[in-house]
Amino acid sequence: MPKLSIITINYNNATGLQKTLNSVFKQTFSDYEYIVIDGESNDGSKEVIKTNADKISYWVSEKDSGVYHAMNKGIKKASGEYLLFLNSGDHLINDTILEEVSATLDGTDIIYGNIFLIENASQSWTGVYPDKLSLQHFITGSLPHPASFIKKILFDRVGYYDENLQICADWKFFLDAICKFNVVYKHLDKTIAVFYLDGLSSTVDSTQKIINEKASVFQKDYPLFIEMYRELNQLSDFRNNKLINLFARIAKRLGLIKIDLKK
Repeated sequence: MPKLSIITINYNNATGLQKTLNSVFKQTFSDYEYIVIDGESNDGSKEVIKTNADKISYWVSEKDSGVYHAMNKGIKKASGEYLLFLNSGDHLINDTILEEVSATLDGTDIIYGNIFLIENASQSWTGVYPDKLSLQHFITGSLPHPASFIKKILFDRVGYYDENLQICADWKFFLDAICKFNVVYKHLDKTIAVFYLDGLSSTVDSTQKIINEKASVFQKDYPLFIEMYRELNQLSDFRNNKLINLFARIAKRLGLIKIDLKK
């Protein structure tokens, strides 16, 4: 069994796919299998995969029903102890990062690092994640799947990615794993990968869909979320957190909470 399965999903992003493949192939760490799931692209992606097929453990190019269906297909084919999702266009931060991280893959359920985010040629920053996670963190945040190492057996326990969600299924998986199943996790203070903010969940048009999907998850699976807001709303420092307060107002508008929030 390889220590790590790296899974890349792709659809009509041949240039980004080649960048991702090169990032993986250059790694000094070799105890991994590499799985590529392509959604029957017609932009030359399949040719990119075929050209590099000798360095790919498994690949397929066929129609799928979306991002999370493709990711779930990768999970089912993976045989590594840990899984890392590095989707087309994103890439590892340097050539030695997997070797640096490998010694920390010690059986902990989820091991996550930081991620370098690029919005455009002039705007970029490092997303640094907290050592301690909570439900409050997942109200406005998540974990970065290109910088998170997830034990494969965790998907049997927590469940696969929810294919009914179009944007937030990875967020839901991390939320459920941490807040419902109480899995063991640890944060590595290392930047693992580079993520480009030009994907499905990064567009302005997706903002309302993200809000609606998150609200539906909280409403269905986390009814105590409502009670938490009733209590936290009494704390001035909570009300003064602009991001959380914004989400609270959105949640109120969606009917998740029925309380008066001070401006």
